[in-house]
Amino acid sequence: MRILFTGGSGKAGRHVTRYLRDQGHHVVNFDKVPLGAEGIDDITGDITDLGQVMSVLTGYANFSELEPGTGVPSYDAIVHFAAVPRILLTSDNECFRVNAMGTYNMLEAAAKLGIDKVIVASSETTYGVCFADGRADPDYVPVDEDHPTLPEDSYALSKVVNERTAESFQKRTGAEIYALRIGNVIEPDEYDMFADFRENPGLRRRNIFNYIDARDLGQIVDLCLKARGLGYQVFNAANDDNGVDMPAREVAEQFFPGVPVKGDLAGDASLYSNRKAQEMLGFRQAHNWRDAEGI
Repeated sequence: MRILFTGGSGKAGRHVTRYLRDQGHHVVNFDKVPLGAEGIDDITGDITDLGQVMSVLTGYANFSELEPGTGVPSYDAIVHFAAVPRILLTSDNECFRVNAMGTYNMLEAAAKLGIDKVIVASSETTYGVCFADGRADPDYVPVDEDHPTLPEDSYALSKVVNERTAESFQKRTGAEIYALRIGNVIEPDEYDMFADFRENPGLRRRNIFNYIDARDLGQIVDLCLKARGLGYQVFNAANDDNGVDMPAREVAEQFFPGVPVKGDLAGDASLYSNRKAQEMLGFRQAHNWRDAEGI
């Protein structure tokens, strides 16, 4: 597939773009700064400028595309990761503006150009636990996609708005549009952090104890690109197990006392459920922090 990937130079994007490239996709990275990875085209620009978005989606990706003399190739899909990645990096209103308008522009352009597959990066923060003022517990565990989304902060609010925007465009166009509520992204060279999480598991409470290996996130995105007939969907994007060295039920009892348990918490099962991605997409994690050396 010829894919426009926004935000491919970011923490998650630089791994997901390489994963997609290695699956044989032609990946074009649209970001404010180039990625500079072999086999991935870079075009710089601003997602909040609809003119730039339309231009890149109707333009050549590299010089070789000039050779056939048959005009500009069409994009098969958009993977939209570009965003202000959390609170406390910009003013709150700027975070909301960039994230909400950037997503709207990508979906509007896709609709007008007939691009019928769009993957949108949402967030674990939409459940209202991560960036809450003080302590906030989930309504139940494991947290699945049916859990209410009630954030207090501008970042998570922008992601909730983006999900509704995506759902609206899907209803209008009938395209395949999926939102990924991405968990705490861990890069391959960050696995040493799990030693700290083992010693102090409370560090993971605001993340509902989840993590997603950046390479496994690439697999989820690839599976989303291949899926058909699902319409609009939301998927939690996380690994199968918790990011702390405690049985799941003990984690729930110690850190979320009194929170109802509405699913299986056997063994190391994640309190942030990825069952929907397993059942509907066929996701099978390839990377588990417990298998890493030296932790």
